[in-house]
Amino acid sequence: MATDKELNDFLRTVDRRAFKRTAYLVRDDDAALDIVQDAMIKLAENYFDRPAAELPLLFQRILSNATMDHFRRQKTRNAVMTNMSDFEGGDPDGDFDLLEILESHEGALGASSAADEVSRAQILQRIESEVEQLPARQREAFLLRYWEELDVAETAAVMGCSEGSVKTHCSRAVHALAKSLKAKGITL
Repeated sequence: MATDKELNDFLRTVDRRAFKRTAYLVRDDDAALDIVQDAMIKLAENYFDRPAAELPLLFQRILSNATMDHFRRQKTRNAVMTNMSDFEGGDPDGDFDLLEILESHEGALGASSAADEVSRAQILQRIESEVEQLPARQREAFLLRYWEELDVAETAAVMGCSEGSVKTHCSRAVHALAKSLKAKGITL
């Protein structure tokens, strides 16, 4: 049985990585934060009586399930209702220009910095974009194996599939990423 301190220490060590991984998957920081917090609460409420050694795999499984639940809810919500106000601007005259909105967001994010930092940020953004383009199972396997640094057996347990499937998903993800990044001139 994990003590309160062990549980708190565990949650402190995984919060940032779990958020980043979930943000990659759902592509929405607010939703990712909600998902991670819900997963942490479920772990604390439902599995407090488990040994500390079991917490990492349990948390990863809970987080994966919470992410899939998010996608299911989102799909249902989108099927029932399309919110066109997402495409409207705050201009009372009704003039809406998507390019102006994108330009203002880029301006806020692209603060002046050294050329190396800008280049690095652009490369990381391209890599993130390519990771986002992977099919869901490949992306999940890739992030669990190489971002969360789980071994094949742990990844299979979290994903609810065989170790062979994990290896296949990871291999396909790595090859797809290498091919697409090479085509964009990025070699690692």
